[in-house]
Amino acid sequence: MAKTAVDETSNSGAFVRSPSTFRNFISREQGSTFQPESGRYHLYISYACPWASRCISFLQIKGLGKAISFTSVKPKWERTKEGDAHMGWVFPVSDAEEPGAEPDPLHGAKSIRELYELASANYSGKYTVPVLWDKKHQTIVSNESSEIIRMLNSEFNEIAENGNLDLYPHHLRAQIDEVNEWIYDSINNGVYKSGFATKQEPYDMAVKKLYEALDKCEEILGKQRYLCGSSLTEVDVRLFVTLIRFDEVYAVHFKCNKKLLREYPNLFNYTKEIFQIPGMSSTVNMDHIKKHYYGSHPSINPYGIIPHGPNIDYMSPHDREKFSS
Repeated sequence: MAKTAVDETSNSGAFVRSPSTFRNFISREQGSTFQPESGRYHLYISYACPWASRCISFLQIKGLGKAISFTSVKPKWERTKEGDAHMGWVFPVSDAEEPGAEPDPLHGAKSIRELYELASANYSGKYTVPVLWDKKHQTIVSNESSEIIRMLNSEFNEIAENGNLDLYPHHLRAQIDEVNEWIYDSINNGVYKSGFATKQEPYDMAVKKLYEALDKCEEILGKQRYLCGSSLTEVDVRLFVTLIRFDEVYAVHFKCNKKLLREYPNLFNYTKEIFQIPGMSSTVNMDHIKKHYYGSHPSINPYGIIPHGPNIDYMSPHDREKFSS
């Protein structure tokens, strides 16, 4: 059983991600076990993890910071239990240990692993972030980011500061689902399939699909402001979390260097625009991102050396207003 993403490489040398385990849903429907109540839920994230960054992005964009608290772990994997070789997400012992990370405020847990073991004594899967925790039932609601963002988008509107903002509108759902599918497979997960491949052929296949998809995005964004038209949707946030890491990490660490994000005019300006949406810049901690990737995968970067650059200024002007009506 895989304990981290690094363990999920098949005998063919290809990276194969295993599915999430906790798949409960917060719902406003009468009789739901998990009701959308202010102060009831806590989100555990890593700023380094793109899947967790999806969730903190939605929390910020929807204005749910007062209703749902959150805590970030330390960026670099460490031993999660004495006498056990498992390396994973751990909490700092104090607020001062790692800027941006905090001790677990609910249980005083040492690691994310402890939360999984609190929720299920027989749990045997990966100890991943994000973790959406229910303080009332003392358990994990969900560790599937694609479903957590849907909950944050629709189920807390009565207590969200931006409750009218809908990033998964009914009239675009079919299109969003279709775009999500190839974005996830070829780009979000594609960089991992490239970086964690242990043989040339699966790496070559993954990189080919990755750049075909990036080229497709560049073409779409040359005609319209966002991937599904004139409005920001969840697919834009899901793509953004990969793009913001691309030149700083994936181009080097995961060998995705055929073409940099900065060489795609539309994609680069699009990334800057999303970064500049109120609340979004606070979800990007590049120090955590680089410390994690370059420091947590010794099979890829055995000495843990962190590159100095390129230190891109995502607050610089973009040109996406040209698509404004």
